Amino acid sequence: MSRPQSLRYQLLLRLALPLALIVCLDAALSYFVALHYADQAYDRWLLDSARSLAQQVKTKKDKVTFDLPPIAVEVFRWDDVDKTFFKVESTTSGFMAGDKALPSPDIAALEKERPYFSDVQIQGKPVRAVSVLTAPTTSAEDVLVSVAETLNKRRGMMGEILLAVLLPQVLLLLISGLHIWTGINRGLRPLRDLARAIARRSGRQLEPIADSGVPLEVRALTDTINALLQKLAGAMAAQQRFVENAAHQLRTPLAGLKIQAERALRANDRESLQPALTYIKSSADQVSHLSTQLLVLARSESVQQGPRHFKALDLTRIARDCCMEWVPKALERDMDLAFEAPEVAVSVAGNTTLLRELLGNLLDNAIRYGKLGGHIVVSVNSEPAACLKVEDDGPGISEQESSRVFERFYRIPGTPGKGCGLGLAIVHEIADLHGADVRISAAERPPGGTCVQVFFPELLAPL
Repeated sequence: MSRPQSLRYQLLLRLALPLALIVCLDAALSYFVALHYADQAYDRWLLDSARSLAQQVKTKKDKVTFDLPPIAVEVFRWDDVDKTFFKVESTTSGFMAGDKALPSPDIAALEKERPYFSDVQIQGKPVRAVSVLTAPTTSAEDVLVSVAETLNKRRGMMGEILLAVLLPQVLLLLISGLHIWTGINRGLRPLRDLARAIARRSGRQLEPIADSGVPLEVRALTDTINALLQKLAGAMAAQQRFVENAAHQLRTPLAGLKIQAERALRANDRESLQPALTYIKSSADQVSHLSTQLLVLARSESVQQGPRHFKALDLTRIARDCCMEWVPKALERDMDLAFEAPEVAVSVAGNTTLLRELLGNLLDNAIRYGKLGGHIVVSVNSEPAACLKVEDDGPGISEQESSRVFERFYRIPGTPGKGCGLGLAIVHEIADLHGADVRISAAERPPGGTCVQVFFPELLAPL
């Protein structure tokens, strides 16, 4: 598992590294500019020295001579940092004065009075040299004057320039880095304050986080957290209502169980015991049915909150199998349960268990509240969209109540039977989970009743 990266250090690197690169490039550019101008200055001195020596080349009796007193040569060579070399040679007579070891350029490639600079070595040391080809006014003989100097002063000047350039740049880099570090810490302070504010909260403190004085970039985070807190508050409130309603619904049959159990304990014969046992069985069935409904509701909520692994299913086959299981229940109330579907498969995307629960709750309601000895018709259609329809010939549901019957634990006043008010709530929950639409209307078949239709979204890849 990779270690989490620090946002502070990422920002510091992304800001400081380009700054350091700019400083280095600026230092390198300053160094090469200074080197260029330093070379120009020292090269100009070399050229002036070479021309001074060239002025000492004269013609005597049609012969080219170079006459420089020893004291002048000593003054010319004196330098406490570098060593100076010179060489005077004639194209006709050859070497005339100076240092024979100093390399000479190709005279044929030189132009008169035009200096030629070169980097050569003498006595194993690198030197900078300049050569000037000249000729006395009264002679046709060419004379080459070369002057060279070691590079100590140049290197020393470059070191001083580099130091003078780099020290302010490094100081600037340190000051800028400190300023960047301080700015990043100040910029991240709202995030630290937000983390501390959230850490101080209890698990039940779901009020929105105050966003006054929060930067615009952090406000997007606080808005997202507040939206999540609002959803959590709604979920916890719904859960609290669910628990309270479930406890209330369980209290009535459990209280009846207790009373009838006490009655059974006081009974002296089988005839007085029979009604109590019958009521106990009925209450136990009611509690069992309620607990089953609660488990189905909890299962649908867990699927809704987690990843949905739906696959293509044949709605016709699911409905047919489910109807077969509910036939005995319908026969207990002398009801006729019919099934209608096309010959081809009707494909929907969903979860088999939840879809069976959806149809099971619709059939349970139809059997519970339908007319004794009546008819129930379950049909599956594919046009214009996949649709599951359950019709009964019971008393029906008015338009005023059709919007409330999907609420949890809600029962229409005066409704017979011992339902718990969760059947249609579960149907609506599972339908929402599948992106389906549930509609309640009056039954089209005579003599009327209730018709519940579930329209499923189009499946892009049918079976």
